[in-house]
Amino acid sequence: MASAEKYIEQRLNDRRIAGSYRILKPENSLVDFCSNDYLGFSRSSILKNKIDEEINNSNLVLNGATGSRLISGNLNYTDKLEKEIADLFNSEAGLLFNSGYDANLGLLSSLPQRGDTIITDELIHASIIDGARLSHANRYTFKHNDIASLEAKLKQAKGNCYVVIESVYSMDGDTPPIIELLDLTEKYGAHLIVDEAHAVGLYKTGIITRLKLEKRVFARIVTFGKALGCHGAVVLGNNLLREYLINFARSFIYTTAAPLHQLASIKMACKLLQQSAKEIAALQNNINLFKQMLTASKAYPLINSESAIQCILLKSNEWAKKTAMYLQDNGLDVRAILSPTVAQGSERIRICLHAFNTVNDLTLLTNTINNLLYAG
Repeated sequence: MASAEKYIEQRLNDRRIAGSYRILKPENSLVDFCSNDYLGFSRSSILKNKIDEEINNSNLVLNGATGSRLISGNLNYTDKLEKEIADLFNSEAGLLFNSGYDANLGLLSSLPQRGDTIITDELIHASIIDGARLSHANRYTFKHNDIASLEAKLKQAKGNCYVVIESVYSMDGDTPPIIELLDLTEKYGAHLIVDEAHAVGLYKTGIITRLKLEKRVFARIVTFGKALGCHGAVVLGNNLLREYLINFARSFIYTTAAPLHQLASIKMACKLLQQSAKEIAALQNNINLFKQMLTASKAYPLINSESAIQCILLKSNEWAKKTAMYLQDNGLDVRAILSPTVAQGSERIRICLHAFNTVNDLTLLTNTINNLLYAG
């Protein structure tokens, strides 16, 4: 066997040892405690009908974009949509990307330059890590949500400094002390970038608008594949940042633009979001109900989170996999999160709550967990 094949086989075996995720078929009809569809938009017939109507009324017959936005793939529809999204999120401007990964990759790889500094929370999303790696900037991480740790790194920063956090962390579901972090970055002349992927929908247009910090944050990333139930992302900032990304973000420049259906889906999802107070309240209620119904355990603690993401630490790949399989066998779609996706010793089951989960769903979930993990 060639050396490259040996390397591939070894790497694959290492990952298989860490565990492969169970593939679930649609006919399994498990109760969804896994997806990021927090408000139920992805399964909404109302949203689907609105998307179909929007496309029919657009007078555009386009199955694909036909090229990048800088060549043949740009539409007046897209430019108007970006302005509508920016207005919704109280931002001066916005630039659409084909996915949240593309948005973070494009922003972090193009903006910081050689001699600049990127400082990220140690639990930041992989897309931000990858974007930072592609830049020529100095890179540091600080301890999760730790103000003192961030300040120590800020003292080492050179050039333009960008601090990158999530407003709701995808694996722990917790929220950082955003105001304190922002005060500190401003003290050192740094710029705060916030990924709002898991906060939009939980708090309508996210935590930054809820705290009225839009004018102080340098850039925000909002994705549409979670609570908004479709696909794509937008980088929010001022007009100068938008123009810069159009000219320098390679994941924007060198990719085929999003098709009309994706754009219409985003537009209609944003409109539906503005009418979703009932669903947001239901999600918040289900989060509180879940936490009330779950029996506390020192051996398998629930990570402190006020978001739709609730995680129980099981501290081993084997136990996390067995627990997830047990829950699936009892009709519950819950997945294990294993190392190396998370650090060794922090393996877990990750539970995503939704507005559409019923009291019976939550009772089945919590009773099953309590009987398996918390008995006695």
